[in-house]
Amino acid sequence: MNRGLEYLGRSVVRFITRGRPESGPVDAKALARMRAALRPGDVLLVEGSMKVSAAIKYLTQSTWSHAALYVGETGQFSPEGEPLELAEVEMDVGCVLSPLSKYGAFGTRICRPQALDREGRGIVVDYVLARLGTRYDLKNILDLARWLIPIPWAPAGWRRRMIALGSGDPTRAICSTLIAKAFEAARYPVLPTVEYARAMDEQDYQEVLHIRHHSLYMPRDFDISPYFAVVKPTLESGFDYKALNWAQEQLLAAE
Repeated sequence: MNRGLEYLGRSVVRFITRGRPESGPVDAKALARMRAALRPGDVLLVEGSMKVSAAIKYLTQSTWSHAALYVGETGQFSPEGEPLELAEVEMDVGCVLSPLSKYGAFGTRICRPQALDREGRGIVVDYVLARLGTRYDLKNILDLARWLIPIPWAPAGWRRRMIALGSGDPTRAICSTLIAKAFEAARYPVLPTVEYARAMDEQDYQEVLHIRHHSLYMPRDFDISPYFAVVKPTLESGFDYKALNWAQEQLLAAE
């Protein structure tokens, strides 16, 4: 990417991240349930509320605009003393470690790679940790800018695909791209292309998986993947519907 496009990309980043909203008060109990439910290698999807979040959600026809990887204990802490347990790619600073509380008040979803063993999880986590400091793919930002200022003559289907192109620079990434590459390193599928082939001496067809290019992945793909399960912290912590406090019952008890 030449210097002019680099400057343009950074200008767009400053615009769409300006006035970044605060997440608001975090429910300590809900945060504790989330932390207890998470395992290294889990993908945390975030709804997000920045200007760019709306564009990503529209482009992908999904609730989720951002993805982070839970890496567990890193021995590093935020200035406030919180453990840094998430690895993510932020468009203005690149690949960084963040505290879980950063998204504790946003809509989130935990997606867990099923049957991925300890060795596989280690490969995924180590891959991302080894790339801390990786810059955000500003080519992806320029594609988003085309959506913020739509081109009338561009077909909608083609414009949706533009966001997945990226620059192809291995030193750059977007949030879902880096995580997809980490699972690729562990030979774990996210949303592979499936081909049905039949051997000459067999009657049944066999599925043959082809790894999609990592630049074609978006946050929602971890949600709709048949190989990832949705983990709900409230249920994982031992949900008992009989222990719920209903407002109507409190009113009746006060009468």
